[in-house]
Amino acid sequence: MKEFPPSRLSCWGLAVACALNVLTKGLIGLVFPVAVIGLYLILAGNLRHLLRMRLFSSTLIFFAVAAPWHILATLRNPDQGAVHGFLWFYFVNEHFLRYLNKRMPRDYDTVPLMIFWGLLLLWLLPWIVFLPQALKKVPVRWRELRSGLNARKQACLLFLLWAIVILLFFSFSTRQEYYTIPALPALALLVGSWLAQESDSEMRSPERRAGKISSIGLLVAGVAEFVIGILLLRVAKTPAPGVDLAELLKKNPDAYALSFGHFFDLTPQALGAFRGPQLLFILAFLLGTGLNWIFRRNSRPGRGNLALAGMMVVMLACVHSAFVTFSPIISSQQLALAIKKDYRPGDTIVVAGEYEDGSTLNFYTGIPLRILHEPSGNLWYGSQFPDAPRVFETRDSFLRLWSGSGRVFLWTEQEDPKELSGLPRLVLARSGGKSILTNR
Repeated sequence: MKEFPPSRLSCWGLAVACALNVLTKGLIGLVFPVAVIGLYLILAGNLRHLLRMRLFSSTLIFFAVAAPWHILATLRNPDQGAVHGFLWFYFVNEHFLRYLNKRMPRDYDTVPLMIFWGLLLLWLLPWIVFLPQALKKVPVRWRELRSGLNARKQACLLFLLWAIVILLFFSFSTRQEYYTIPALPALALLVGSWLAQESDSEMRSPERRAGKISSIGLLVAGVAEFVIGILLLRVAKTPAPGVDLAELLKKNPDAYALSFGHFFDLTPQALGAFRGPQLLFILAFLLGTGLNWIFRRNSRPGRGNLALAGMMVVMLACVHSAFVTFSPIISSQQLALAIKKDYRPGDTIVVAGEYEDGSTLNFYTGIPLRILHEPSGNLWYGSQFPDAPRVFETRDSFLRLWSGSGRVFLWTEQEDPKELSGLPRLVLARSGGKSILTNR
């Protein structure tokens, strides 16, 4: 079959997409698509197809979109004495040293590899039960790859490579829980391809049998989850009205460098605050998996898929509701609104800790913050420049500020902050285990 080169619009569109990827996510925005496309063409024995992708003009367009911001940032932030310029910070520190777990400052943690891969079970729920069947449809034999693939198999191979490249890349680097998410669309498309093939197959086909077996496994999981959920509901008691959720949690500061680290704080008592969403969640899971099993048993896989999709809508609504209840723990919105009511020009807002701990104050008030902490975190690099605005406060400078004539709002997670030992203070607001104290 004669192969035709892709259109200019397709090639240039890919170049623009890669450039926008780089502007939003750095070099991985180029590394991932290039690696996936290159591996696919190598395995398909069609590497010469690269020559048809208008590489020269596409490269020019890529740099026309991606380069200006990087060039301007480099010119505006050159080396200044002992301070490295933008090129070092962005490319060396934030890319290569971060990948090697040597980034400065080291204010992050990495998820264990088994948990990183295991979270795919959660992110792909409930469709994960169909992934083994979908993987069997991906061509992996060398002879099959070289003999030519139909459109479905070509797509399945591309989807698998897409997921593998991302998962393997982060398996050898520092990683957070959500780093698997860019691979999920590929796995979803791979599973979706198999589900479509199942629906189109004959009633006694291997696909239909495999779907029924998977539905049984999913139903077992639904029943087990329902039993465990009911037991937890019996243990968890609804908190008294007005009780701050933070009072029912335990503290695990060592886990907070992970994105979902605060969930280790949950206790059986704290779960009582989520009784409504939890009950609806386990009922939806049981009903959805049960209907899916019934429909697939009666050779109606399409309706089974709709039952699972409807189940996920309800379950995600429950998760969202639970996040709203949990939000005071990870957000300072209520504290920011309390400050905004009393704030006057000339007042100062200080965060006792890392900027990231109280950054929502800045988001909801629009007011710059001071940080009572040594230079670190996301503000560390910029603070090294001689012309950087004053952001970080030392203990001595903060005490002068607190004792001065201006009003100071202090965000803190401590009941009795050591920074204010022996000094008068007033409590403006409390929420989520955090307080806003003021000097007047």
